[in-house]
Amino acid sequence: MQDITIIFEENANRSAAYDGEKQIGECDFSVSSGTWTITHTGVRPEYGGRGIARHLVEKVIDEARSRHVRIVPVCSYAVRVMEGSGEYGDVL
Repeated sequence: MQDITIIFEENANRSAAYDGEKQIGECDFSVSSGTWTITHTGVRPEYGGRGIARHLVEKVIDEARSRHVRIVPVCSYAVRVMEGSGEYGDVL
């Protein structure tokens, strides 16, 4: 992921991927009763296949862990990432 930066943008309820100044992907979540619901993960097609979407989801997971917040994955990609591995059971 050379030159791609993943940033947690708390005020926008998302993690975002940037190539320089250009936003190329996001993982959006909504907040309700201390739970974060991941609603969408997307990366521009020309950046596909680089693992950026996974890094976006993992950034939200890391931030949720640090705040002791539960995550409900609704976005199909987040469901695949989170429910396909036992390593995220602490936030599910």
